[in-house]
Amino acid sequence: MPEPDTDALFEVPVKPPPVAKGNQTAAATLPVARVWVDAPLAHLDRTFDYLVPAKLDAEAVPGCRVRVRFNRQLTDGFIATRVAESDFDARRLLFLEKVVSPEPVLTPELADLCRAVADRYGGTMVDVLRLAIPPRHARVEAEEPGPPAEAPAEPDLAGWSRYPRGTAFVDALRAGRQAHAVWQALPGEDWPARLAEVAVSSPRGAVIVVPDHRDVARVHAACAAIAGADAVVTLSADLGPAKRYRGWLRLRRGQAKIVVGTRATAYAPIPNAGVLVVWDDGDDQHADQRSPYPHVRDVLIQRATRTGAALLVGGFARTAEAQLLVESGWAPAIVADRAEVRAAAPRVTAIGEHDSQLARDPAARTARVPTVAFEAARSALAAGHPVLVQVPRRGYVPALTCQECRAPARCRRCAGPLGVPSSAGEARPPACRWCAATEANFKCQHCGSRRLRAAVVGAKRTAEELGRAFPGFPVRTSGASEVLATVDGKPAIVVATPGAEPVAPTGYGAALLLDAWSLLGRADLRATEEALRRWMTAATLVRPAPTGGRVIVLADSTLPPVQALVRWDPAWHAALELAARTDLNFPPAVRMASIDGPPSALARLLDDLTLPDTAEVLGPVPLPNTPDPRERALIRVDRTQGRALATALATAQAIRTARKDPAPLRIQLDPLDLI
Repeated sequence: MPEPDTDALFEVPVKPPPVAKGNQTAAATLPVARVWVDAPLAHLDRTFDYLVPAKLDAEAVPGCRVRVRFNRQLTDGFIATRVAESDFDARRLLFLEKVVSPEPVLTPELADLCRAVADRYGGTMVDVLRLAIPPRHARVEAEEPGPPAEAPAEPDLAGWSRYPRGTAFVDALRAGRQAHAVWQALPGEDWPARLAEVAVSSPRGAVIVVPDHRDVARVHAACAAIAGADAVVTLSADLGPAKRYRGWLRLRRGQAKIVVGTRATAYAPIPNAGVLVVWDDGDDQHADQRSPYPHVRDVLIQRATRTGAALLVGGFARTAEAQLLVESGWAPAIVADRAEVRAAAPRVTAIGEHDSQLARDPAARTARVPTVAFEAARSALAAGHPVLVQVPRRGYVPALTCQECRAPARCRRCAGPLGVPSSAGEARPPACRWCAATEANFKCQHCGSRRLRAAVVGAKRTAEELGRAFPGFPVRTSGASEVLATVDGKPAIVVATPGAEPVAPTGYGAALLLDAWSLLGRADLRATEEALRRWMTAATLVRPAPTGGRVIVLADSTLPPVQALVRWDPAWHAALELAARTDLNFPPAVRMASIDGPPSALARLLDDLTLPDTAEVLGPVPLPNTPDPRERALIRVDRTQGRALATALATAQAIRTARKDPAPLRIQLDPLDLI
């Protein structure tokens, strides 16, 4: 038997020579870069391998911006990682064309979050990267970084002691423990100050996401008052590209650990942030209008799950999605005792069609502002306080409701909303706007009535009416293109649209919530939830009942959202809403996808789908008021199969883009507006 060659056992393998093409040589170490190329087509949702030129070896770090040649064109991209070998023939790989910037903007934590968001919503990685990473500003990037902000002092937590679980939540943040909570703020609460205390209490930093720039300014001021202006960064679109990118870089470089901003702030590059906060998660501005249409609440949940951060979902009202977090045990509720609520809330009076006060005031049945509302306004003005009047001016899509109880008319087959199909002078029976089933023999499931009516649409010009009704007092408006952030405490009438209510320094003496049916009658799955949220947002600006604060809502007191407002109990209404959606198989009890597009393209997509076992397809149905014929199909599945649905939609989209189907389709998972 021959002797083994012992020298060969310990022979060091010869490293292959660097790849050379033309006059370029690949880097000696980790010569292959895997790049996320800015190609949003679904079938290209992966990294592509490129060779790193030796001259760019030091600059081509993972996470930096590069330029590559893709499909014979120069395209932007981000280096995901560098590896020693490619799965493809290295001789056929192209070299990186240019390192745009050596700044590693795509960190591993951010890349993991973006991939998770894309998978949850059936989108592509590149689409999410566009939402997460702001455009580069070369001059700002070249600036010398400043020193890190000093550690702030411990804040006073007296405000959180009003909530039985509030102090325990903040103590968990101080200890660096992962704690989740759904916070129901007290009426009139200085919520920017409470959020600032939460942010400063976390030693690992904080991400706070609010609906709009007015809220950003309030929370930033509160955080700066405790931690100092250098410790807080603001991110919002109205800042402009330079200031926004400067703040973003300060976070990535560790110069600041607290960030306040709008929805893109959910991706802010604070490494291993300690607490993530979303305020007023029911506001539709938290839902991105760009593909893949993620919601801030879900983005932060994904981030908290992956990084071990704490999550706080706060607001005056509560959404069904937040209620699901509470009932599942994932996020306990932080709610004040009823005695604290009664002491802080204004006195709420509901006046509806069947109210006894209207029986004593027959003229109020047809008047837009009944006598009791005028009296409340006069008393507040006489006491020297401003009066808030909330009017939903924007028009809404008409829907059908019960003639007697005004409950939304629902389809017996899928519980979708009923509407009257458009026709050229031809009378047609009501039909479901989800599954297109005709409902010729409607019967209300609440009162048994068979009569239908159209919901209230739009509102009148209230400011002129109130100006004549209260001569001698100024009338100010807030909404549309002119939104007031604050008003002084002098007696005045302030007419505002929902979401545009200005803050009064000492609180409003009264609030009149007009045209309630314009909100309650919307053809929207979240109509009652949204109405209650908007009412509570306005009512919380009113002084407490012990100091004379009053809220008049023109709606029947028997309706659940009105009862929740009168009792100031949004958690009760959220529990009812979640239970009803569970019975009807509506989100968030299920995952639902909405697909809009031309009929032929929609039909082909549905044919390409490999759906989960629990999937149910509703429709397609025609979409009204579109320039070209378009249809919508809805697909709902059990929550446990939500990821499978997202994967199926992404795969079907990849098939469409691979065969170059030109027809555009809009695919959304868990959209806020299902109508």
